Amino acid sequence: MIKIKRIDHVAIAVDNIDHALVKWQQALGLEPGVRELVSSQKTEVVLLPVGESNVELIEPKGNEGLQKFLEKKGPGLHHIAVEVEGIEAALALLKSLHVPLIDETPRVGARGHKVAFLHPRATGGVLVELVEPEPSHG
Repeated sequence: MIKIKRIDHVAIAVDNIDHALVKWQQALGLEPGVRELVSSQKTEVVLLPVGESNVELIEPKGNEGLQKFLEKKGPGLHHIAVEVEGIEAALALLKSLHVPLIDETPRVGARGHKVAFLHPRATGGVLVELVEPEPSHG
């Protein structure tokens, strides 16, 4: 069984991260936390802490999939990320159960965390990201 610890973040695809950040600050008073260019995913992200979770604004910086998402659907909810314990074991279990995966092995995501995506077919149309923090990045 996969041990899900919490919702890590809810990701919002945006075409201009600076404009979106202002809107989130004005509408909800959320202040930015981590902001980084994630070269491995060709995106820029800003995390807006909300309790033990985050709203993640995500802008493509060469990420064709995210760019196509924005062109087709416009800005909005992109994915939900859950923090898991033991991402490699979780992926192995999901693969053994024939759960559709985008990533069969983890890669490095924002904050240096290990991440992997389930295919939206696995959850009835929602893109889900598994996240395991590196101990030094908790």
